Amino acid sequence: MEKVLVTGAAGFIGFHTVLKLLDEGFEVIGLDNINDYYSPSLKYARLNECGIEQDFIKWYDLVQSNKYKYYRFIRCNLEDKQQLFSLFQTEKFDYVINLAAQAGVRYSIENPDVYIHSNILGFHNVLEAARKFPPKHLIHASSSSIYGSNSKIPFEENDKTDTPVSLYAATKKSNELMSHCYSHLYGLKITCLRFFTVFGSWGRPDMAPMLFAKAIMDKKPIKVFNNGNMQRDFTFVGNIVFGVIKLLNSKEEGRFNVYNIGNGEPINLMDFISNIEKAFESETKKEMLPMQDGDVPKTWANTEKIRRKIGVSQNQNLVENIQEFSSWYKSFFMK
Repeated sequence: MEKVLVTGAAGFIGFHTVLKLLDEGFEVIGLDNINDYYSPSLKYARLNECGIEQDFIKWYDLVQSNKYKYYRFIRCNLEDKQQLFSLFQTEKFDYVINLAAQAGVRYSIENPDVYIHSNILGFHNVLEAARKFPPKHLIHASSSSIYGSNSKIPFEENDKTDTPVSLYAATKKSNELMSHCYSHLYGLKITCLRFFTVFGSWGRPDMAPMLFAKAIMDKKPIKVFNNGNMQRDFTFVGNIVFGVIKLLNSKEEGRFNVYNIGNGEPINLMDFISNIEKAFESETKKEMLPMQDGDVPKTWANTEKIRRKIGVSQNQNLVENIQEFSSWYKSFFMK
């Protein structure tokens, strides 16, 4: 049985990735520092869904899931090099999926130090651990934000990405450069995946779908930036996880690769909001606001490269996906 390390396992995408890996027959170790960027209670709830009880979680101790025989979890910072190296040395991972990072475009403007420590130093430790104890494949979560002020639409993997408009984006670009360097110097197989506006159940509270849902349920206005003149390549989390796992043991021509993972079709922000309102059977006022610093008006993934590699991804039905999200939101927050 092949063993996978998933960092950021208590996070939104990490949680779904862990469950899918277990379903596919992998042994999984999840790692997360469970920080308070947003409420840790949601992170503990995700872990609990995977059979990891909060009362048993201690720093640097592996916890056995009470639901899944082949799932264990460890609370650890990527910045803790000694503990990370010890984990790699002991467990001898076949694959590493690095989803851990300090997230949030706007938060990076207010708290830059956190991003340097987590996204630069922390990721460097992951690369160093992989160099000393090489897995077959390291997959790293990059971001569509690295396209920054690029005006060419749709975004392609070979587009210039040297004009980021937030420190978060700059750290993700740095991660890709670091990955290329380690792949070139040490022969590591590394794939960087540029995720596009992921949504779905168990999502992050700071992301638009969760903010919209909360505003609707609280009967408060929805904040709409750039006066609603925004488009996003909203991508269902199931499609993201499908791509990650399909690429995990894929055969690559080169040691280093970059792929967009998105729906491949931009959606008008106002249309997305309208579908959220329909799913919650409630309309609410819109507070029209100017564009925020660090934001861009449009994202759109060219997905030809990944489709050629792994075939057609799972079908995305926006209405059904939003309905699934709203059903989860009601069951979780309106108990």
